[in-house]
Amino acid sequence: MTLIKNKTNKKKKLRARLILFIPCCIFVIAAVGILIGNYWVQIAEKYKEKEALQLKMLSLREKEEELKVDVEKLEDPDYVARYAREKYMYSKEGEIILRIPEDE
Repeated sequence: MTLIKNKTNKKKKLRARLILFIPCCIFVIAAVGILIGNYWVQIAEKYKEKEALQLKMLSLREKEEELKVDVEKLEDPDYVARYAREKYMYSKEGEIILRIPEDE
């Protein structure tokens, strides 16, 4: 009789442990899954941000090249003189400036 009681007591203790252990395992697995999911979302956002920043970098490099060309042009005194005459209506001595409106 005691042998049967010992077996049933062991089974009850095992069941009690399993009843406690299984929800703990499920909780841990769910928590790890949620953390991994959050990290994947953050990684995906960072890749999108990286692509956007790379496009911005390309446009800034193009603008830098344009500005370098402008700097080279502005180092030429003839270009600066012509630019000032056209843009700000400066004239050489004896020159007359006539402004012709552009058709829109």
